[in-house]
Amino acid sequence: MQPFTTLTSTALPLRTENVDTDQIIPARYLTAVTQEGMGEGLFSWWRYGRDGGPNPDFVLNQPQYQGSQILVAGRNFGIGSSREHAVWALTQYGFRAVISPAFADIFYNNSLKNGLLPIQLPEETVGRLLDLVEEVPRTSICVDLQGQTVTLPDLDSGAVGDTDGPLSFDIDPFRKQCLLRGLDDLGYLLDKGEQISAFEAAASF
Repeated sequence: MQPFTTLTSTALPLRTENVDTDQIIPARYLTAVTQEGMGEGLFSWWRYGRDGGPNPDFVLNQPQYQGSQILVAGRNFGIGSSREHAVWALTQYGFRAVISPAFADIFYNNSLKNGLLPIQLPEETVGRLLDLVEEVPRTSICVDLQGQTVTLPDLDSGAVGDTDGPLSFDIDPFRKQCLLRGLDDLGYLLDKGEQISAFEAAASF
């Protein structure tokens, strides 16, 4: 995985709540066993018309949001099945972080294991951020994983949310270190190869 340290990017607003994994990546794409090309199926029910062409009304196809690496979504993002393909579709499209008031547990854990940072912020804050990104699409947001903060631009005379400084988010310490180093579960074990070998050599069975 690509290490995640800091990310400064524009954000794509998806105001929809209760987005499930079927909507993120429909079942017909699940025959693939690798991540390559999975981004083409991201949100395909909404993204493409009946003729297979892009739906200009869907936010993913709107030019002002092209290149955004942060997705801002409504609450309960990623509900439904446990498919890792949903995370693969998001990362293969180019997203590196998702901000939402709440995530489905399985999707949240799958994200952390596959290099996608799920950031949970208060619902009021996310709502104001959605408003801002829709009004000013080129708004830049900074995510600092080491500091566990999201720095948002000022909105009117005050900051987005109830604070005038960076917003904090929680993350499991182990998963945080894996993301910072770009390691999945297998990579973490392989990285400990020398210690494992030393332990085996010293152990008596």
